[in-house]
Amino acid sequence: MSSDSANTRRKPLRSTQWFGRHDRDALVHRSWMKNQGIPHDQFDGRPVIGICNTWSEATPCNAHFRELADHVRRGVLDAGGFPIEFPVMSLGETLMRPTTMLFRNQCAMDVEESIRANPFDGVVLLMGCDKTTPALLMGAASCDLPTIGVSGGPMLNGKFRGHDIGSGTHVWKFTEMLKTGEMTEADTIEAESCMSRSAGHCMTMGTASTMASMVEALGMGLPTNAAIPAVDSRRKVLARSAGRRIVRMVDEDLTMSRIATRQAFENAIMVNGAIGGSTNAVVHLLAIAGRLGVPLSLDDWDRLGRTMPCVVNLMPSGEFLMEDFYYAGGLPVVIREIGEWLHKGALTVNGRTLWDNSKDAVNYDERVITPVARPFKPQGGIAVLRGNLAPDGAVLKPSAATPQLMQHRGRAVVFDDIDDLHRRIDDPALDVNADDILVLRNCGPKGYPGFPEVGNFALPAKLLKQGVTDMVRISDARMSGTAYGTVVLHTAPEAAAGGPLALVETGDTIELDVERRRLHLDVADDELARRRARWRPPAAHARRGWVKLYCDTVQQADKGVDLEFLVGSSGAPVGRESH
Repeated sequence: MSSDSANTRRKPLRSTQWFGRHDRDALVHRSWMKNQGIPHDQFDGRPVIGICNTWSEATPCNAHFRELADHVRRGVLDAGGFPIEFPVMSLGETLMRPTTMLFRNQCAMDVEESIRANPFDGVVLLMGCDKTTPALLMGAASCDLPTIGVSGGPMLNGKFRGHDIGSGTHVWKFTEMLKTGEMTEADTIEAESCMSRSAGHCMTMGTASTMASMVEALGMGLPTNAAIPAVDSRRKVLARSAGRRIVRMVDEDLTMSRIATRQAFENAIMVNGAIGGSTNAVVHLLAIAGRLGVPLSLDDWDRLGRTMPCVVNLMPSGEFLMEDFYYAGGLPVVIREIGEWLHKGALTVNGRTLWDNSKDAVNYDERVITPVARPFKPQGGIAVLRGNLAPDGAVLKPSAATPQLMQHRGRAVVFDDIDDLHRRIDDPALDVNADDILVLRNCGPKGYPGFPEVGNFALPAKLLKQGVTDMVRISDARMSGTAYGTVVLHTAPEAAAGGPLALVETGDTIELDVERRRLHLDVADDELARRRARWRPPAAHARRGWVKLYCDTVQQADKGVDLEFLVGSSGAPVGRESH
């Protein structure tokens, strides 16, 4: 351990309570660690750095994290720290059922308790797949140690028959083309391999890329964290740099709460608008802020995003992919472009301000990142809608919607749950036309359970065959960040909690007016009262285990969908000895 590091340290290390004593318990702690080949001088008072790894073969986005963790380890050793890698629950978006969102809070609990129970002075979080990023940030926030986030990076661009294709975004397109006969099953099987051709997470501006961008915008990751492709050697350099930097952060006592402040969250919301980011960032940032005690609401999302132009031309809203975004200059260019709106003095994990990290960024491709004076789209923020159908709010992503549908009045066609939708959506006898509004309910946090990404459900097959490409859809569900369409999401309270969505009947008239932020069910109050008197909550999904705990304590979408008893922080006090 360098004497300079020890001399600049602001407070004693937590880890000395395990390794720095000369008694029976310290002997146990050191001796059993030594069976891994750890030399005694690692216990000489140097910072112990936990490397929190979400590696799993069941989480393909994170399947390269064994190697990434090794580069973090080397960086920690370079800086004179003592690295200890530890696993936590991994959340594979593409495989887990009924939805990874059901388990985000469980993973956050795993992270929080693993950090608190072990001799860590600081942590590096390895995350990539959609829910791993917010889960790790939530858990670490509740401990509030020095923390750096390292994202795994996006896959290389998909390549199919001479064209770039985007993960997720083209899944929805190809699925619709199957229904219309424009593609065969053999075509889609070929496209599968062409779409996912390297390690990494989705290379569209879906939830994974959005949350990696949020890590950087919050100041919780090093510059360029958001966009370096997973297989690019510079991703490994970033990981090693994070390992070096976390040791210094421990010396400086630069904790998560000193970085992820109210100003940092406001910056992240504005950056989300500028990149055309996923609606899922709404619930995740609300939940992370809740762990830190930072006041944040849906109104902040609407206020800060309303006038923010979208300057990133990426799928699903645009043309390009994350590999192109990195080559164009990545998130630092976006931050420089929208600098007039941002809190430039917000601190980041490298000890510099967000503006210092970005003010000299160069835009190498204005097709991908457009100048703010000539934005890709005039509005990139998240619109928050309210009205008698969503008294606590609902969200819509204008940059992914059809402009002509953002003011629309139509007849409701209601599906009671996802099974009802699957049974009837492609029935040729379904009474539906292009001007109707499709309503899906009982797909919220309690209702599904878990708040799945089914809000961007496919249009009826018979309308697709007629050339219809978009309709207004309203649900209490989420949608994939890789999806697109005029889709109203996160309607709160959800139907399963007795929200007004539970009272809609087929044939009712619904009015959507995004400019006025209005979502209104045109049914008289006395009729709604009669319907409410007849309404009964759905049966419980489980009588035991995690699902019961989740359904009994989960908050609604406007609060971030954390569990009620997890909101807030407990810090990282050293617990009693175990022997």
